[in-house]
Amino acid sequence: MHAFDVLGNPVRRRIVELLAEGELASGAVTDVVREEFGISQPAVSQHLRVLREHGFAQVRVEGNRRLYAVDSQGLREVDEWLDRFRRFWSGHLDALATELARGKRERRLKEDHE
Repeated sequence: MHAFDVLGNPVRRRIVELLAEGELASGAVTDVVREEFGISQPAVSQHLRVLREHGFAQVRVEGNRRLYAVDSQGLREVDEWLDRFRRFWSGHLDALATELARGKRERRLKEDHE
């Protein structure tokens, strides 16, 4: 399964977003996803399994809890795919950074002269 097939599912995207904020117990992930999407606990577990199997999530056992975190392997695949398209926005972002710096400098100079 391609990385975008994995992330094409809104439930799995949401789980990755939750895990990006830090490690979470499976119960915490399940609570949020069940509330937002109205799916069952077994369905959430299936999504977590897909994320683990495709390198987007990792799990560790602590006592009787399963703690999930982002696994960067799947995200690297997405980043590599996007790399061929960066040229379309990198120049624009560089130009924006230049304009922001120029505006900041002009405001500072104006304030110094007042």
